[in-house]
Amino acid sequence: MHVRGDVPPDSESHSGSETAPASDPGYGSAPDILGVEGVWRFAAPAVDASVPQARHAVRDLLKAQGLGDARYDDLLQGMLLIISELVTNAVKHAALLSPQIVVEVVIGSGWVRLSVEDSHPYRPKALQNDFGRTGGRGLLLVKAITTEAGGVCDVERTAGGGKVVWASLPLPVGRL
Repeated sequence: MHVRGDVPPDSESHSGSETAPASDPGYGSAPDILGVEGVWRFAAPAVDASVPQARHAVRDLLKAQGLGDARYDDLLQGMLLIISELVTNAVKHAALLSPQIVVEVVIGSGWVRLSVEDSHPYRPKALQNDFGRTGGRGLLLVKAITTEAGGVCDVERTAGGGKVVWASLPLPVGRL
């Protein structure tokens, strides 16, 4: 698993196919959003071992970007749980049609967006609380953590027929 990323000098240096208003940091996966400080993407095989690898890669990245301080521990742990759940869902439910997944972290001024993209066309839905089931609550957990932090999450189709599941969370003021 290889992590690639950069810190763009300005928003015009990117060639994203979608653009979004600065007030909507969760829209699409285009880096043309005003206030973007960095975009990091890496591909991984859709296998169980990718879950801890993705979590560790995202943890190291977020810490390197100023979120390693103890005062951000709750936020960091929430983001790591989110990325773990999103990668787990892609591995568990999309691997048949998507042997590779893409994890993306976009950090903007005041927000961070975590996303996982796969090639499977199925659009996941958060299940209702069913206490008779032992699984199936990952997206409910992602939604709860994101909402509690004041963020948003959603699922979008890709041009190739797959999907991107993402969560965008606000960052504390003066984090760096």
